[in-house]
Amino acid sequence: KAFLYHTAYLSCYFPNSQKIDGKDLIVFWQKGSHRVVHEVYYGQEKYDNLSPEYINRTKVDMDKWTLQLLNAGVEDEGHYQCIVQHKKVIHTSECSLHIIANYSQPEIAQLHTGELKPNGYLNLSCSSSGGYPEPKEMTWLISHENITKRCTSHMDVSQDPITKLYNVTSKMNIPVPTNGITNISCLLHLRDQLGSLVSMPLGI
Repeated sequence: KAFLYHTAYLSCYFPNSQKIDGKDLIVFWQKGSHRVVHEVYYGQEKYDNLSPEYINRTKVDMDKWTLQLLNAGVEDEGHYQCIVQHKKVIHTSECSLHIIANYSQPEIAQLHTGELKPNGYLNLSCSSSGGYPEPKEMTWLISHENITKRCTSHMDVSQDPITKLYNVTSKMNIPVPTNGITNISCLLHLRDQLGSLVSMPLGI
């Protein structure tokens, strides 16, 4: 995993148990079956075969058999393969790159206008923006006198066509609380064990 616009590390995991000199090897990383990301040709970095989108975006550490992919973007997600040749292919390894971008703290807005009437409804929205990958869901927590209710409502998801980042909004209607303070929060659940984000509570 790599954070958006940070450096991603793609390891080759080559044990080199025979201690072959790097000058006797051809080593290259590719994405998919045809895009060459980086090539080291008998100890020298070679640029003739590189896919244009990776030019000036990679650094290799041959001691650790690791490739650094600079300024990693959403379009860099996918499967990479490292191939080591010594007369013939002697090692291949694969890794998958997943990009993460942090969502903003969810924010609750009140959509109703005018005064709240005892038999009326609260019309609320909760929004978070600029994250990746697409989140799982948004839930609302409604707390009143030590009892918390959890509600899940539909989450609208939009993706920016240029940055590929996601913006999410969920709306909720609840009856206006009539006695005592009610605290309302919303919780954005992220994917891939990334946890969740919670809004500042709204007290009604």
